[in-house]
Amino acid sequence: MADDLAGFLAGLVLECDEIPNKDKLRELKVDVGADEPLTIVTNASNVKSGSRVVVATVGAELNGEKIKKASVGGVVSEGMLADPPMLGWVGGGAGAAALLPESFKPGDAPPKSRPRMDGGGDRTGGGDAAAAPVAKSVGPGVDALFEKKLTKEEKKALQEKKKAERAAKKVAKAEGGGGDKDDDD
Repeated sequence: MADDLAGFLAGLVLECDEIPNKDKLRELKVDVGADEPLTIVTNASNVKSGSRVVVATVGAELNGEKIKKASVGGVVSEGMLADPPMLGWVGGGAGAAALLPESFKPGDAPPKSRPRMDGGGDRTGGGDAAAAPVAKSVGPGVDALFEKKLTKEEKKALQEKKKAERAAKKVAKAEGGGGDKDDDD
């Protein structure tokens, strides 16, 4: 965990390309507010062009060791993407890049706690909901990644509700006399 986030910066992924003959490794061009974008090699699967990420730049300290330029998969990486546990954030798994909402610009300092991706909170991960813009939807299927996890009780209630809805449709269909192609009558 990074107690001091010096050398950790918000970055905007400009390019995301697979590295030939290297399973899961991708070469990124990341704008961190410097003159030139950094080349970062990662295996984080949750990153694509346009993602806002936390970058541990060369010289940043992580678990007592300084981040250095290194050749990864035959490509020189000028830092690394941080995952939530590295930053001391609650939530988010090891190996998945720490993502930031659009309110973070390249070169900004990352927050001390995990920010809300739905825009409901300020840039530090809590506070006034009106302070942060709402993150834009990036398409079907992806929005589900940012939805609240349901408890067991909520999941069970949702299943019961769906079951009741299906039963009600079945009764309505039987009472309506059918006429549907799916009817076997």
